[in-house]
Amino acid sequence: MKKHIIAMGLMAAASVSGIAQAADYAIDTKGAHASINFKVEHLGYSFIKGRFNTFDGTFSYDPQNLSASKVQVNVDTTSLDSNHAERDKHLRSADFIDAGKYSTATFTSTKVEPKGNGEMTIFGELSLHGQTKPIAIDAKFIGEGEDPWGGYRAGFTGTTRIDFKDFGIQVMGSSSYADIELHVEGIRQ
Repeated sequence: MKKHIIAMGLMAAASVSGIAQAADYAIDTKGAHASINFKVEHLGYSFIKGRFNTFDGTFSYDPQNLSASKVQVNVDTTSLDSNHAERDKHLRSADFIDAGKYSTATFTSTKVEPKGNGEMTIFGELSLHGQTKPIAIDAKFIGEGEDPWGGYRAGFTGTTRIDFKDFGIQVMGSSSYADIELHVEGIRQ
């Protein structure tokens, strides 16, 4: 009987600790539960908003050891969409991001720094327009749990600013940067 109680206790402890262990997630782009959005100043008068429609990625998340978390994202730059076909053609051209030559942008995290209350800074390398530079993403954990389809999900949001000159992208007027807004929901694998 004593062995049975000890075994049950160990199984319970293992299952509770399993909830808090690191897990790998695939970003849910098929269900459109993730987005990469941008906002760019237009001639100093207003802003243009857009997004990248095609991307994929993974992340590893451990709520008990947040600094061990990792992120990898691949973006199809030809999927840039600002809801204006002629402008998108120009933005994808060699005048700006040159999506014909540099059709993929990648982000690979190098470090995750916890800030408390579900907030963190994700440091990493962004490869864009043939250049690789370090960037930092201010991120926040939104939540995690079981979904209605028998899976388990975790979600985050994040922001960063990309300076065009850092990546050799032409500046037009006062538009020298893009503010990036990320919404990431992953399905545990």
